[in-house]
Amino acid sequence: MAKTHTKSETSRGSRPRSTTPAAAPRPPRRTRSAKTETPYHHGALREALLQAAERVLERDGLAGLTLRAVAREAGVSHAAPTHHFGDLTGLLSELAAVGFRQFNAAMTSACDAAATPLEKALARPKAYVAYAQAHPGMYGIMFRTERLDHSRPSLHEAAEASFAGLANAIGVIRQEQISEDALTMNQGAVIARAWAMVHGFTMLLLDGRLEDILARLPEGTTAEQLLEAMLTVPVAAKPPAI
Repeated sequence: MAKTHTKSETSRGSRPRSTTPAAAPRPPRRTRSAKTETPYHHGALREALLQAAERVLERDGLAGLTLRAVAREAGVSHAAPTHHFGDLTGLLSELAAVGFRQFNAAMTSACDAAATPLEKALARPKAYVAYAQAHPGMYGIMFRTERLDHSRPSLHEAAEASFAGLANAIGVIRQEQISEDALTMNQGAVIARAWAMVHGFTMLLLDGRLEDILARLPEGTTAEQLLEAMLTVPVAAKPPAI
């Protein structure tokens, strides 16, 4: 005997199965960060900004060094340089302080490595020129007095340390103690002459103004060799007649 199905059974049995997939669970909602810049703690951000400023300066020159350019280079908000340095003069002054510290360290290292008295006498001016060649942007801003605030302690201390190193080096050559605070006329003249000679040479070199002289010298003569000759060769070939 054939089995008969009740209406309710037929109805249940013929109901089509749903092919609609279950809704995917929603991903957890992300908490929106309040900051979009690269995360730094306070001290590291200041250092990162100075490093970024040095890169911008060496790459784009002083004209390209702005607070916004430094912020972009460091990957932080535009307000960060203002918060740490106040304005562009503040940033340039702190950057110049970094330059003087690098400058002083390079000259100290060169003097420490020198073996003979002559090498020691030549080590400082050679390192002076070498630093300027390697970091022309930094060297340039260090002596742009009109763009700097020398009342800032970091810049004042770094510049004073540079002068102290020069005075000490001259004192060693002259075999006398030279005070940084009170100079005799002779001491002042010797220091000014040494600084003027090396700084002037450096500026002429960076501006390409020594190419003509170097081209007239024996082939292969370097700027360093020319500097060494300047520092060791007497100006007068013979003593002046009396």
